[in-house]
Amino acid sequence: MKKLEDLLQLGHPLLYQVCEPVLKSELPFIKNWVADLDNVMRAIRAKYHFGRAIAAPQLGIMKRLVYMNIDEPVVFINPALHSLSDEMFELWDDCMSFPNLLVKVKRHKHLTVQYLDENWQQHEWKMSDGLSELLQHECDHLDGVLCTMRAVDSRSFKWRP
Repeated sequence: MKKLEDLLQLGHPLLYQVCEPVLKSELPFIKNWVADLDNVMRAIRAKYHFGRAIAAPQLGIMKRLVYMNIDEPVVFINPALHSLSDEMFELWDDCMSFPNLLVKVKRHKHLTVQYLDENWQQHEWKMSDGLSELLQHECDHLDGVLCTMRAVDSRSFKWRP
């Protein structure tokens, strides 16, 4: 079982790599991967009081897998973002891989995500505002992009109070 110490920190080379798609033959691994993601996310919540979702590469699992738990757990296998709105909004983004740093970024206000669940069933979900921002952040991780790379400008960094 992965723990907080296993969470890759800003600067780790794996955080900048593009992840491989999850293959159907890898479905037996999903349960353990999700348990690890959940365990580390709970540890972040306990220590830093934030954390709604986590991407597999943050634990060195270089697969296109996102785990979100707000009201209930949702597993996104091979998520693909579509219909990103032209309308954008700015926010102070945080990340478990650098929990004391906030970064001001712009995100799309609305999007649609297509993904597979743990049973390899296809889903589509239209998201707005906070959920839209959250999934954009996590899907960036799958592409080796950190919010530090999306900063609005050179003054878009601050320490968490």
